[in-house]
Amino acid sequence: MTAFSLEPAQLTWCAELRALAAERLRPLAEKGEPDRVNRALVAELGRQGLLGRLFTSGALGLCLMRESLAQACTEAETALALQGLGAHPVHACGTPAQRERWLPGVTDGTTIAAFALSEPGAGSDAAALQLTAHPDGPARWRLTGDKCWISNAPEADFYTVFARTTPGAGARGITAFLLPADRPGLTGHGLDMLSPHPVGALALDGVPVTADDVLGEVDRGFRVAMGTLNLFRPSVGAFAVGMAQAALDATLAHTARRDAFGGTLRDLQAVAHQVAEMALRTEAARLMVYAAATAYDAGAPDVPGRSAMAKLLATETAQYVVDTAVQLHGARALRRGHLLEHLYREVRAPRIYEGASEVQRGIIAKELYARQEAR
Repeated sequence: MTAFSLEPAQLTWCAELRALAAERLRPLAEKGEPDRVNRALVAELGRQGLLGRLFTSGALGLCLMRESLAQACTEAETALALQGLGAHPVHACGTPAQRERWLPGVTDGTTIAAFALSEPGAGSDAAALQLTAHPDGPARWRLTGDKCWISNAPEADFYTVFARTTPGAGARGITAFLLPADRPGLTGHGLDMLSPHPVGALALDGVPVTADDVLGEVDRGFRVAMGTLNLFRPSVGAFAVGMAQAALDATLAHTARRDAFGGTLRDLQAVAHQVAEMALRTEAARLMVYAAATAYDAGAPDVPGRSAMAKLLATETAQYVVDTAVQLHGARALRRGHLLEHLYREVRAPRIYEGASEVQRGIIAKELYARQEAR
């Protein structure tokens, strides 16, 4: 089904990406170690030119990449997205020296990036983070505290780290730092998570940073974080749409050939209606994702609300579609190695990371009331 108003060239590109993911990227993903950064896969994404597109394709192009890759290889999609999430603050807010030092390695797949915002006590409430940048002379600080639930940690080559530089200032007292992984005092360990991609925790014990490591402005790091999330939230929705489409495709094939009650499953009205509902919700989510991405690319003023709506609808939809697909497949879908078993584990996390569903509802309501008051 052709969604939104994509050009023929865009549709062709999406088909090419799905084929690339199935034929070249999935074999590399299958050779990777669970819970570890798959550097061979990231390097292949670089060789195919996809990592460079993270910074040139705009929000809609990013969504098309993530949706297309997710339909055939969620590991490749996630590896691509994490490179973009970790490096976008450098691309958008870094100095020429910072960009020259780090972005070439990100785009060719030899340098692994990570976005370090969440903490053990400050996940959804990002403005409450406690990692502290203690002054250590003019334009120098030492970072002390913990980060948790950080994708690509502790194996990343550099981290975009958000730390409190002004106590008691809430969101206005946070600074973004570009932190190379070899800085003294930085340690970390992996976490055993439900989904198979690498997630870890970081401990910072007096890690030295200077003004040369600041991304953007001192005490304005929350803008860096939110600017990154406003771009990536619709594309999280695109990832979810890709998973939903994969589950829907598998369900169409299964219900068309599975014999049951003297016919096939597709002949049962209850099953056919469930499949129709899966398709309806997937297409609605896709349209909202594309609309939010187009608004971002056009510089529309309502991007935060649109991004929140897109992520919320798409991730909740994908959860429903994958769960329904498992139900229609029966026990076979729960066997280790089945596509739906894989998607069932993958689909849960996007409803939490980069702002949980409850946070997205809060953003939407805030934007609605602000718009109403401005009238």
